[in-house]
Amino acid sequence: MDTLDKIAAFSLEGLPRVARPEVLTEITRSFAATAAAHDHAGSFPHENIAALRKHGLIGLPAVRALAGDPLTLPEAREIIAAVARGEPSTALVLIMTYVFVLQAADNPNWAPALRRHVLEDIARNNTLANALRVEPELGTPVRGGIPATVARRVPGGYLVSGHKLYSTGIPTLKWLAVWGRTDDEAPLVGTFLVPRAAENIRVVESWDQLGLRASGSHDVIFEDVFIPADYAVDIRPPEAWANARAPVLAAWMSVLMGALYDAVARNARDWLVGFALERKPANLGAVLATLPRFQEAVGEIDALLHVNQALLDRAAQAGDGSFSALDGNFLKYTVTGNAIKVAERALALTGNPGLARANPLERHYRDALCGRVHSPQDDTILATAGQAAFAAARPAQA
Repeated sequence: MDTLDKIAAFSLEGLPRVARPEVLTEITRSFAATAAAHDHAGSFPHENIAALRKHGLIGLPAVRALAGDPLTLPEAREIIAAVARGEPSTALVLIMTYVFVLQAADNPNWAPALRRHVLEDIARNNTLANALRVEPELGTPVRGGIPATVARRVPGGYLVSGHKLYSTGIPTLKWLAVWGRTDDEAPLVGTFLVPRAAENIRVVESWDQLGLRASGSHDVIFEDVFIPADYAVDIRPPEAWANARAPVLAAWMSVLMGALYDAVARNARDWLVGFALERKPANLGAVLATLPRFQEAVGEIDALLHVNQALLDRAAQAGDGSFSALDGNFLKYTVTGNAIKVAERALALTGNPGLARANPLERHYRDALCGRVHSPQDDTILATAGQAAFAAARPAQA
């Protein structure tokens, strides 16, 4: 059966169209039960992925895209927050597939038959996908530069060779959107779709970080991996990528990443409140929750989380594109910064118990710190905002 026959035979009947609240509640509970063990071992949570697959939560955005009723950003945010409350590395893996589907469904440069084939696979089989962009020499392409990963033209397609870092979810990904360049004298740059099952792909299990230790973000090495010509799904001259990030994509990345780190912060807050309600030092004769400094600190934490919620609510509702790139940058900067402040404040209050590996607070803090690493990073956000402010003020001074 060729691709067109498969398309004709595909049916959405019986595939889930929404995430049921009781399923999300159970996902949070069950993922939380094994989160500490995965963090300690740095092991990939295959059972979490199996649970998401069982309930159709991986393929849900593809199902909705194929049905002509795209998953909304508030719906996606609710799912990611529930998963992250249980185990944030799993949420990060899921975010990458949701964003991949959004890009594939809306990008006119994809060959229609290939787009349909990939979306149907994700919808039916709940397969995972991610964009592999960061390289040892280049770093993140957000800061500019030409990738070292090269796609050499050969009869019928390309041979892809290169080295990618931080390939989140690689233990279970099926589709790899590889950022690379052609071998032309004037190279084109962009996305080459590589099936994980292709030959000559090697995974180097290098991921051993401070936080989000269960994300399986290992190195991937491509050595003359063949892909058909139409798997070069979006390649352009390098200059055409300047400011090419669509507002809708920026809003989705900001909100879903924000939802992840906000969930981590809320886990830290909840542990602190429980600790303060139970801890009764002998010299105090009452639980810590009765102390004004604890009450004030929890009030400060709740104020930070209130700001996060307000920003995420506004951004999710504006996910149709009316949310600007600058809005998205400020959202990312504020929500991830507040998440780190929440965990730091909780650690300052609890001292050694908060730092004990037997308690989850130090894990929440380590996970929250990872928010600073995701692009755009704080220096880029603030420099861009400052440049925009000066540019806006110049005409008034002329």
